Amino acid sequence: MEFNEKVRLQALRRYKILDTDPEEAFDDLTILASHICETPVAMISLIDSDRQWFKSKHGLNVSETPRAVSFCAVAIQQPDLFVVPDASKDPRFSSNPFVVSDPKIRFYAGAPFTSSDGHPLGTLCVVDMVPREHKIIGEGSWELSLPAVKARYAKRRAYSGGLTPPN
Repeated sequence: MEFNEKVRLQALRRYKILDTDPEEAFDDLTILASHICETPVAMISLIDSDRQWFKSKHGLNVSETPRAVSFCAVAIQQPDLFVVPDASKDPRFSSNPFVVSDPKIRFYAGAPFTSSDGHPLGTLCVVDMVPREHKIIGEGSWELSLPAVKARYAKRRAYSGGLTPPN
């Protein structure tokens, strides 16, 4: 999947959502993803120029991480669900600081979502500290969740002129 990074970042900024307060509608989706996939961690991430920022997070205490060590930065380059069954055995991630030290990520699955004009913005993702098989995740469940994420971002963009988005 090819994309122009400058145009992608412009699309992301049009949503005026980076560094905003938590919103219940997004938090409900991360809790649902964690429950469906039976993982301790779920996030809705946005990939900025040099960081990965979490609009919503469940089971995680940080609000952002460097893009250079972001699994989600790789996931947005994929057209569909991106799964890493065991990050410690994947050469793309085996030396990642979040794999070799706490929280010692092993399993990652992230589904990219795009802007209304098709630019990848971030992911709905789940993480576990134990390796897992891809088939554990019900892909149909992801297909149900992603339109909800996209719809919420569309509403957010429509109301980004200073109005509070509806719940």
